[in-house]
Amino acid sequence: MNLSARQIRAFLFLAEERHFTRAARRCHLTQPAFSALIQSLEELVGVRLFDRSTRRVTLTQEGEHFFLTAPRLLNDMEGLIGEMRQFADKRRGKVSIAALPSLAAGWLPGICATFSAQYPAVRISLRDALLEPCLQMVRDGAADMALAAQGLNMEGLTVDPLCEDRFYFICRHDHPLADHETVTTSDLTKERLIHLGKGSSIRQGLVSDSRIAEMPVSFEVDHLATVCGLVLAGMGVSLVPGMTLFHFRYPLLRAIPLAPGSEIRRQLLLVRREDRGLSAAAQAFHDLVMHERSSLASDGEFAIRVNP
Repeated sequence: MNLSARQIRAFLFLAEERHFTRAARRCHLTQPAFSALIQSLEELVGVRLFDRSTRRVTLTQEGEHFFLTAPRLLNDMEGLIGEMRQFADKRRGKVSIAALPSLAAGWLPGICATFSAQYPAVRISLRDALLEPCLQMVRDGAADMALAAQGLNMEGLTVDPLCEDRFYFICRHDHPLADHETVTTSDLTKERLIHLGKGSSIRQGLVSDSRIAEMPVSFEVDHLATVCGLVLAGMGVSLVPGMTLFHFRYPLLRAIPLAPGSEIRRQLLLVRREDRGLSAAAQAFHDLVMHERSSLASDGEFAIRVNP
């Protein structure tokens, strides 16, 4: 059944006017076109809705029954269409994002602020989580998209590359390597390394490099703030991506790039489900992230702030 709001509106005008010419005028149709519209409605429902004579137009018994429901049905249809247009215009809706903690705390809040300024009626939900939980939220439909890195299993996911995030060596200002412009992995063989847990994308990015994977671990912790505290206390050194360097803005700390040939990088991605399209609001957020991704790649700014 293909009942349209246009047919219901024509029926209601004719039920009110009891005159084809006046009802056709209210519909902005010619009388023949209006009559054809009423006829198509009657053919659709399978009964006559109006008795017609040269003098008058009256509702049939079936027409009286249809009249009891038609106004509410028209209001529901018009309300639904209005709501859909609000979604299309991003005047309502929601966006659910999962993100690695380094992105959720550093770069992403500015993107959320820009998006909210453009679409204030759209609600943003942000979940910060480690890599595999981020990807699982996208698979389960709990998140429209995730700002993450390459996972162990990317089946069923579509990715858009954002940028490459290079790693930096973090040490105290009085460390023997603190005044070096760059360091190599061979410089680190005797260092006490402080790592994040094995479930973090940072750790996975490091252990993918065999030179780092073979080095002994002094501490393994779950939060970058703890890494920072341990380095400040002189308990070791660490290797962290440029996106996380805002955690290490302390006068006593140094962030030093790895030298060419020793560089370690992780690829940051915008991840969504392969078999599921994005809502209008989520697509707008996706487009904003992709438009602003060049600012995500400028991790050198963080190094300057750490080492003024």
